[in-house]
Parts: sequence; structure tokens; C-alpha cells
Amino acid sequence: MKKVLKLTLAVVCVMFTSSLFAQKIGYINTDPIVANMAETKEAMTKIEAFAKDLSAQAETLQVEFNTKFQEYQKNAEGMTDSIKQLKEKELDDISNRIQQFEQIAQQDIQKKQQELMTPIYEKVKTTINEVAKAGNYSVILPGNALIYVDAATVADISKDVATKLGVDWDKATAAATTPAQ
Repeated sequence: MKKVLKLTLAVVCVMFTSSLFAQKIGYINTDPIVANMAETKEAMTKIEAFAKDLSAQAETLQVEFNTKFQEYQKNAEGMTDSIKQLKEKELDDISNRIQQFEQIAQQDIQKKQQELMTPIYEKVKTTINEVAKAGNYSVILPGNALIYVDAATVADISKDVATKLGVDWDKATAAATTPAQ
């Protein structure tokens, strides 16, 4: 009786263990998907336009500095010490404004990029979840971080997610693997 109980227990353990390993696992490479989404291209256009506007404003400050600096150099010999100090302080103030503006502009560009890209990443994440649920996957791993994948036991869902998001997967991966010229 003890042998039958032990044998039954062993069979149950083997069945339980094998069901744990029967989980469906997939992976995805989101980089080419995100890069080729229409929303990403639109966001990048907006970010570039925003950065261009900020660059134009920085250029205006730089022109102001250059003009005042040239004026200072041209008239420095005829200036009294107090006027020289005043002009040097003015140049220093403009230089500091330029540096502050550049730092703030860089932060503003990062904020704009985050503001525009976050909904795109959320959309991709939602689509990954939908594809994973529809395919009965237990786990989806990031494909760009994997070192080894056994294609017989782990599925690449990148093409399915790309298709659902309206991205041509073949074109996206071709663009990602083509070397820049």
C-alpha cells in the first residue's frame, strides 16, 4: 500500500512539474516597432520643430552677445575703467543667460520628448499585452536583451505586435539592420 501511495505521489509530482514547464513564453524586440510607427515619426517631427525654435532663440542671444562683444572690443581703449567694468558685467550676464537658456532648453526638449513618446510606449505595451493574452503566453521577454533563445520553445511575437500596430515588420527590421551610409 505504501508503494502504491509513493508511486501515485511521484506521478502527481511529475505531472505537476511538467505542467509548470508547459508555460508558453515569448519575446519581443520593440525598438524597430516603435521606430517605424506613424505616431513616432509625427512625435519626432514635433520634437525637431520644438528644438529648432529653441535653437533660434539661443542664436538670438548669441548674436546679441557677439554684437556687444565686438562693440566692447572696438571701443575698449576709449572707455573709462568704470564703463569697462559695466560693459564686462553686461557681457558676463549675457553669457550666463545663454548658458542657463541652453540648460533649460535641453530639459524642455527632454520633457517634450517624454510627453510625446510616453503614449506611444503605452500603446505598444497595451498591444503586447493583447497579443500575449490572445496567444496564451505566460511570459513575454524583451528580445533586445536576450543572449540565447531556443526558437523551438520560445516564440517571437514582434511581427504580431507590429502588424497589430500597423507597422510593416519586414520593412522595420530591414531598416534596423541596414548599415547607415
